[in-house]
Amino acid sequence: DDENINSQPFMRWRERFLYVMEGINKAVAKSGSVKGSYLNVTAATVEEMYERAEFAKEIGSIVIMIDLVIGYTAIQSICIWGRKNDMIIHLHRAGHSTYTRQKNHGINFRVICKWMRMSGVDHIHAGTVVGKLEGDPNAVKGFYDTLLLTKLKEDRATGIFFDMDWASLRKCMPVASGGIHCGQ
Repeated sequence: DDENINSQPFMRWRERFLYVMEGINKAVAKSGSVKGSYLNVTAATVEEMYERAEFAKEIGSIVIMIDLVIGYTAIQSICIWGRKNDMIIHLHRAGHSTYTRQKNHGINFRVICKWMRMSGVDHIHAGTVVGKLEGDPNAVKGFYDTLLLTKLKEDRATGIFFDMDWASLRKCMPVASGGIHCGQ
């Protein structure tokens, strides 16, 4: 699912979920390899997101997607639900640029990476150094390190301004969109 899909009159979420899972099941049966899709459960209320997430789980999905724009409390609530239900939570960073790309105010995307890791997100769109999400290679490396490493050493070139010890906090996998591998 794309971040903009939600549930439009010409493509309702329930029917879309069923159609996608039917295609996934056919592809798995034909290829013998694991397939999947991030079913976007983003909705106007957390209650509706829970309903969509429960449905996704019932029809066999193991991963759901939420958008950053749902807000930090809703993100953490869905992550708690995900832990209780053994579901992978993918976060699309749609909307981040309204406050991460401003030169004179706002916050750096690295801060969002930290918040999402602390919230319990499993995957997050973290940018790439090529393609439509292109960013500064050093900054993108700093985002990935913030999401993946247990200990960070000061590295001003990548935007890490002080040592950080994440102790036993779960890691968060950086994901690139458009089929680009994060390591490229």
